[in-house]
Amino acid sequence: MGRSYTQLDLEERCAIARLHEGGQSIRQIAAALDRSPSSISRELKRNTGSGPRAEPYRPSYAQQQTRARRWSGSRLERNDALRDQVLGLLTQGWSPEQIAGRLKRDQGHTVIGVETIYRFVYAQATRTNQGQWRHYLPRAKYRRGRRPGKGGSPALHIKHRISLDQRPPSAADRQEPGHWEADFMLFSRYGQCVLALHERTSRFTLFLKTPDRKAEPTAKLLRRLLKPLPPDLRRSLTFDNGTEFAEHYRLNRKPLGLPTFFCDPHSPWQKGGVENAIGRFRRVLPRRTNLDHLDPRLILQAAAAANHIPRQCLDFRTPAEVFSQQVLHFERESTSRPSPG
Repeated sequence: MGRSYTQLDLEERCAIARLHEGGQSIRQIAAALDRSPSSISRELKRNTGSGPRAEPYRPSYAQQQTRARRWSGSRLERNDALRDQVLGLLTQGWSPEQIAGRLKRDQGHTVIGVETIYRFVYAQATRTNQGQWRHYLPRAKYRRGRRPGKGGSPALHIKHRISLDQRPPSAADRQEPGHWEADFMLFSRYGQCVLALHERTSRFTLFLKTPDRKAEPTAKLLRRLLKPLPPDLRRSLTFDNGTEFAEHYRLNRKPLGLPTFFCDPHSPWQKGGVENAIGRFRRVLPRRTNLDHLDPRLILQAAAAANHIPRQCLDFRTPAEVFSQQVLHFERESTSRPSPG
């Protein structure tokens, strides 16, 4: 039966250093550690050097060198084609989850893991000391995690405000189309903003630059955007408690007749769909962007591109695919209904 070998561990390397400095021979060190003399000789030759500038044997350095020799790099470092494909999709705004899921859907098996992509990007940022690597990720964070915070709420001053707990229960599980959420993206320059309108089931999101956040123009814009949709795709609209939505009751009137609801104070997570969509869109429009120097058509193009990125929650279909199917379904339903006799 052949012999099995195990790597020297850090404790053994410390013993080698102590005995070697004490003048023990290679055979004496090997006998003390119950190792072969050839293993001890190879360990010392690898990690001390030779000649007049030979360094003393250092166990911590020897341990690091052993790990470095055994590590062959992450999969993205070893597979050039896969790395180029992943970085290309990250550049287009895809998240690691979307990349891993879509590749699995297209090829029928797991191609790469989500954590592998995250670790590769953050490792490259650390190894190269170049923070630009974080911009490959959707939110370009230096670290992964969240930073909670709270501010004031004008909820008590919004006329005809209806709390979210009165919204139909069918809106909660995202199975019934036609429930929307709205919010504004704000920027570092005062007064600049982009309106985000998000459909909860399909995750389809519209992004439109607006001249301001005044309540009356905001209500008129939302009315104009939602009015062309089939009635079954206009079931509810949810806001936070910003005063820019104070004229919400204009949407309740006929012919639109759209019920509107508001999150609890300090609870933006209750409209998490549009919050998530805005977070993703920050990759395209960072907070420091000057909208005065940006063609509004570029925002529409970026929104269209975002709606054509597959989502894990949609079984890696795109929001545009799901939303178009919803519209076609309700249009067919409306034309196939029998006329009253």
